[in-house]
Amino acid sequence: MHLLDLTLHAPTENLALDEALLEAAEAREFSGDILRLWEMTEHTVILGRSSRAADEVDLSAAKDANVSVLRRSSGGAAVVAGPGCLMYSIIIRYEGREHLRLLDEVHRHVLGIVRTALGPLIHGVEQLGICDLAIGGRKFSGNSLRCKRDHLLYHGTLLYNFDLELVSRLLRMPPRQPAYRGHRSHSDFLANIPVSIAELRSALPASFAANFPLTNWPRARTVQLVTSRYSQPAWNLQR
Repeated sequence: MHLLDLTLHAPTENLALDEALLEAAEAREFSGDILRLWEMTEHTVILGRSSRAADEVDLSAAKDANVSVLRRSSGGAAVVAGPGCLMYSIIIRYEGREHLRLLDEVHRHVLGIVRTALGPLIHGVEQLGICDLAIGGRKFSGNSLRCKRDHLLYHGTLLYNFDLELVSRLLRMPPRQPAYRGHRSHSDFLANIPVSIAELRSALPASFAANFPLTNWPRARTVQLVTSRYSQPAWNLQR
């Protein structure tokens, strides 16, 4: 597996790069799977592809806090990202692993590897709901995916030193909730894990066997997607 440990300057660029990696894989510009590690340098609300912005985000609070509201290419509900929240993105090819076309199987596969990475660092990590990781019943990782013909993009969050109060300020209660949440507020439902960023950046590549640095990442595709999609209000606030 290739490793790309790369955070770009702008939030729009970081979201675009995930999609650009998926498109490049579909175009056979890369061979092999890819693990990308990155972290937003500024707080950003990220909507799911089908999210209704006003239903999931307090847009006035986001404006007052000068926090951008952007949309990703994958499903799921809105999240808040930024310093203290490590993001991981994985490009997986289906060839030879057709069972990963089943959503339950791909969640089990990826989150099982993440749990293996975290095992020596923290005890009691569980996969709950459809695709959450939690400790003590409190969520620290949410995940979503986008499927194409030959590859999928799987990406998620790892809260390790995040301003959880900001989530309560910016996000409304989600329209869909896993049963284990029990209608808890964001502050009662979310948690940071007591793991350092250095430990996470070491453990994840080791567990995914991401041993080959990816240097030729799709720059032109990223720029094109920022211009045509991720910088456009028609995309970010379309719903």
